[in-house]
Amino acid sequence: MKRRDFLSLTGGLAGYSVLVKADGPAAEPPSHDAIAGEFERIAPTTPDGSRFAGEPHMELVDLDCDVFVAGGGMAGVCAAVAAARHGAKVVLVQDRSRLGGNASSEVKMHIVGANCHGARPGWREGGLIEEFRLDDAVNNPHRSFELWDLLLYDKVKREPNVTLLLDTTLFAAETKNGLIQRVLARCDKTEHLYRITARQFLDCTGDCRLALEAGAEMRQGREAKSEFGESLAYDKADHHTQGSSILFTARDHGRPIPFTPPVWARKVTKETLKFRGISTWEYGYWWIEWGGQMNSIRDNERIRFELLSIVLGVWDYIKNSGDKPDSANWGMDWIGFIPGKRESRRIVGDYVLTQADLEGRHGEPEDAVAIGGWPMDDHPPSGFDAWTERPFRSVPLPEVYSIPLRCLHSRSLGNLWMAGRNIGASHVAFSSTRVMATCSVIGQAVGTAAALCIRDGLKPRQLYEDKARLRELQQTLLRDDQTLKSRRNEDPLDLARQAKVTASSAHDLSRPEFVIDGFVRDMGGDWTHRWGARFDDGEPWLELAWVKPQRIAQVQLTFDTGFHRELTLSASDATNRQIIRGPQPETVRDYTLSYRPAADGGWRELARGRGNHQRLVRHTFAPVNAQALRLQIQATNGDAIARVYEIRVYA
Repeated sequence: MKRRDFLSLTGGLAGYSVLVKADGPAAEPPSHDAIAGEFERIAPTTPDGSRFAGEPHMELVDLDCDVFVAGGGMAGVCAAVAAARHGAKVVLVQDRSRLGGNASSEVKMHIVGANCHGARPGWREGGLIEEFRLDDAVNNPHRSFELWDLLLYDKVKREPNVTLLLDTTLFAAETKNGLIQRVLARCDKTEHLYRITARQFLDCTGDCRLALEAGAEMRQGREAKSEFGESLAYDKADHHTQGSSILFTARDHGRPIPFTPPVWARKVTKETLKFRGISTWEYGYWWIEWGGQMNSIRDNERIRFELLSIVLGVWDYIKNSGDKPDSANWGMDWIGFIPGKRESRRIVGDYVLTQADLEGRHGEPEDAVAIGGWPMDDHPPSGFDAWTERPFRSVPLPEVYSIPLRCLHSRSLGNLWMAGRNIGASHVAFSSTRVMATCSVIGQAVGTAAALCIRDGLKPRQLYEDKARLRELQQTLLRDDQTLKSRRNEDPLDLARQAKVTASSAHDLSRPEFVIDGFVRDMGGDWTHRWGARFDDGEPWLELAWVKPQRIAQVQLTFDTGFHRELTLSASDATNRQIIRGPQPETVRDYTLSYRPAADGGWRELARGRGNHQRLVRHTFAPVNAQALRLQIQATNGDAIARVYEIRVYA
């Protein structure tokens, strides 16, 4: 469909209408029947006669929502879940049969971020991506990427405010007065055309497909040094990007496994691998990269072919060159067929993130909503074909950096957000922000911001300009365990901040009052923002007491989940050696929450946790009047010290 035909096709047709519910997050996930009923509404079984001109076999379905999310990679999933948990009704459209993008079983790239494979201990991202990683480590100890796909699907389907459309491609958008009004998406597998109206639109497609259809301002390629004064940029601007990769996995079968490559496989030699080392072959290799010298979108089929030919050529070298005799019993058991794309287009935001921002030379932005920390990691566009040079140029950053809200919304369209590798950044800055843990926290920030805009009737730019609401957004993100650099809990609704804190004992330099100091991470072995106690003298406890009784209805606990370690899903045995695939031993497993109605009253049980492995835990209950609150810890997941970063209490 041509964009100019959009208005004539979207006007005046009586489609199958759905109003996506917006009741806010439920205490319990929706039942089987509730989820099944949703499918009957978004995929009607009885044709109602509505058709598009030229599409006589496609059923028209109208959807209405608060927030439309295009793209179901890690940024899109986190954006959709965050918006839904804050009460917005969401439609999430994904053009594949599974969620996760490059992290899914179709590509199998492990998620990395600010902690740089453990090189920057303590800076693993919190929030939704931490929740997902912890659940995966416990429920998927055998490292199945297909179970990671299922986890993401489950996370989305548990949200009653999200309508998920898989195998569905956005292909047109209608704009009016600088705002997106509605979009068209199609699912040829079910023969449905979806006409979706929303108030806030999120482009999490990576390739900026929504921005393209809506006519937003974009940029592609590498800027010249002169444009932003970046020393790592190039003398002249061009349209080159980083290339794409296809990965593979292999395993030891205990007997010789032959391999004969197809005739079209590349001939790989020791010389062409000069800067591309092969030490293991269970999972390889990110440096099988190609296509940045071409159009990474339009030339995808050529890029797929070249990458497959390189993968098979590298495996042929491993198996048949004689240089790797230990590979005799190894056989390839999976090869990707979807190029894992690093770069294509970027949407121009109200602010463009640059090298100077990442290096801290512009100071801390007032509108910080997420962090990054991966090195500025650029790759030669032709990838494997540039075999005479190293496959990357990685420039470490002195510390993590903040990502401002202004580079997460379009400057040309008033209700378009972006999250993922398509944010408002220069090519140099993008070379750091592109990694998936960073994309995930950007997604959570954008989803939360969009929900706040829906609640208050704001456009993205207005949210930044309203400093009180901007601060509310940051405090909301902190409450949801989003990692924000140098910002602390200052939530005026948190009753714990008014309490006096005592404890049964304190380990090392930890102090009970650290649980209300507003910070939720320590670096290395520090005890500056968490309380810890040993089990030597019985069950450790922590107590909050108020001068006057407080009406309380929710307690939020933040536990230690070992941020100094790597935590991701990887097919690499070497990477996995740094990871605990199970509950993190530091995390409090069993505990009891009790309250005392008056200073001279007895303790009454309020809630209990059993078998916990999560970092952020909330207990909501019927309101009670409490003079004091006690957390008593019965067990951790293996560590000898009970550890708590934060306690929050709300009316």
